[in-house]
Amino acid sequence: MSAATPFSVIIPARFASTRLPGKPLRLIAGKTMIEWVYAAARASGGARVVVATDDARIEAAVEAFGGEACLTAPEHTSGTERLSEVVRRLQLGDEEIVVNLQGDEPLMPPQLLQQVATLLQQRPQAEMATLCTPIRSYSELVNPNVVKVVTDCNDYALYFSRAPIPWDRDHFLHHGETLPPAVTHLRHLGLYSYRGSFLRNYPESRPSPLEQRESLEQLRLLWLGGKIAVAEALQLPGPGVDTEEELLRVAQQLERAL
Repeated sequence: MSAATPFSVIIPARFASTRLPGKPLRLIAGKTMIEWVYAAARASGGARVVVATDDARIEAAVEAFGGEACLTAPEHTSGTERLSEVVRRLQLGDEEIVVNLQGDEPLMPPQLLQQVATLLQQRPQAEMATLCTPIRSYSELVNPNVVKVVTDCNDYALYFSRAPIPWDRDHFLHHGETLPPAVTHLRHLGLYSYRGSFLRNYPESRPSPLEQRESLEQLRLLWLGGKIAVAEALQLPGPGVDTEEELLRVAQQLERAL
């Protein structure tokens, strides 16, 4: 895949976290988590990498290792809202491609940031692009923390859900807790690319009922009739960090790689 697609990376990073407070500043193999994420973004070839944060401690930590940070308003309810503020403040162009890399994904392969940016460039009808991976087990399919996506024949998203979709009625009725061989269930990765114009106008839209019920902000665009391009990730990403146990597992992986 060509790495020629120009793009910027914005990393939303909040200090408050219900399960792991101060998550971006937690140490992993001698570095803060946000520094690991920032390094992955830089390795992707992004023309500019900015951490969008609501906390001066994270801003100071990013600037201490030579990164760029933007202190945003504290009242944002989603990462996309935080990105929107950064796009407007930095005056990024309408056609500029912006990749949203979550601040708790230190093991995200840089290649995937290139892939999701290129995917959006290749799909001018789409306002957003994102990636997915195949689901390999029944337990993963029914786990509400694993977001599923269903696509149409042109690989645009039809729906995202925490529920197990699509539901093969006859298979699960007769074969129980096994995956049907004829259906490929897809796990959605929380990695997005957007056009600058979409992010600039995002605050003007209102949360949709589906978005609120599923707690999935990408459903707002589908509710409004927009298109989200989807492709299978070229590489499996490592786990993100939401708990102390996941922090330990990620630290062990990074330490082995040093």
